[in-house]
Amino acid sequence: MEKRRKAHLGRFFRLAACLGVALLFGGGLLAPAKQALARDLMPWKTASHALVIDAYELNIIDWDAMLKDKRIAGFISKASDGLPESFACTGDHAGDTVAHCKTMWRKYAVSRELYHTRRLIARASGLLWGAYHLARPGNPVDQANHFLDYADPRDDELMVIDIEGIDPEKYMSLEDAAIFAGHIKTRTGRYPMLYTNHATATYIAANRDRFPLLSRLPLWYARYKPGIRNVFPMGNWDDYALWQFSAAANCGKRHCPYRVAGTLSDIDVNVAAMTAAALKTVWAKGELVPEKPMDKPLMIASGKAQSFSGSGSGLGTSIDMTVTGSIAKTFIPFGLR
Repeated sequence: MEKRRKAHLGRFFRLAACLGVALLFGGGLLAPAKQALARDLMPWKTASHALVIDAYELNIIDWDAMLKDKRIAGFISKASDGLPESFACTGDHAGDTVAHCKTMWRKYAVSRELYHTRRLIARASGLLWGAYHLARPGNPVDQANHFLDYADPRDDELMVIDIEGIDPEKYMSLEDAAIFAGHIKTRTGRYPMLYTNHATATYIAANRDRFPLLSRLPLWYARYKPGIRNVFPMGNWDDYALWQFSAAANCGKRHCPYRVAGTLSDIDVNVAAMTAAALKTVWAKGELVPEKPMDKPLMIASGKAQSFSGSGSGLGTSIDMTVTGSIAKTFIPFGLR
C-alpha cells in the first residue's frame, strides 16, 4: 500500500512539473519574463529601446555622423553649474582674483553659447532636448533660477537636477535639492528629473520618509553594469526613466557597451525601456511617480537585499517644497558609495 501511494505521488509531481513547464513556455509566463529581462539586462541590445545622449561642454561631437544612428531619440546637455559666475568682476570675489574671474566668465559665456547652438542643431534634427543642472553647495533657489535663466527650457524640453553624491560639503544637500525641485515646479509647473548614481538613489529610497519629494522624482539612473536585477524596485521607484549605462568609466578602445559614431569614448549613453515614440509622450511631463504606502516593508537591493520600513506623511503633487533660501545643512553619513 505504501509503495503504491509513493508511486502515485511520484507520478503526480512529475505531471505537475511538466504542466508547469508547459505553462511557462506556452506563453502564459514567458512573455513577462522576457520583458523583465529586456528591461533589466542590457536593454540597449533591444533595437526598439530608444537611446539618449548626454554631454557636457568638452565632449566632441560630429553631428552628421552621430545623427546617422536612428536609435538616438534625444539629447540632454549640461546647462548651468552651481551658482552663476560674476559678470562685472569687480569688488570682492570671495578671495578670487579679477583675472581668474574674467577667465571663468569667458568659459561660462562660451559654454552657454555652445549649449544654445547644440539645442538648435538637435531640435532641427528631430531629437528630444533636455538640460541638466550640476547641483553644488549653495543657495538652491538661486541655483534653480540660474538654471532656468541659462537653459531657458521650453514646455517640451526635459529638466534635470544632477546630484553626484550625498556629501553636502561637495554636492548640494538632499534637503536643498528638494527645495531646488520645488522652486522649478513653482516657476514652470513641472518637476525636474533626478539624475544620480545607485548609492545615492538607494539612500533616498531607504529614507523616503525624509525625502518625500526627491524619492518621487522620475529617476535617471547611472549604473555601469550590464544588469540591474535585484536592484529595483527601490522605494517609490519601480523602474528607471533613463539608465545611463555607458560613459568614460566603462567605455574604452577595447570594450564599450555602445559606441556612438561621431563621438569619443567619453560620451554618455542612456537607454529608455520604451520606444522613441513612447518616450516622446512622457519626455517633458514633469510629473511625480506614485507614492507607495509606508506601512509595508520595502526591499532595497544593495549587494544583499535589505528590508526598510517606516512611516511618513508623503507629499502630494499639490504641495511644493518652495522656500526663499537655503535651509541648514545636515550631515549625511557617507558610507553608501
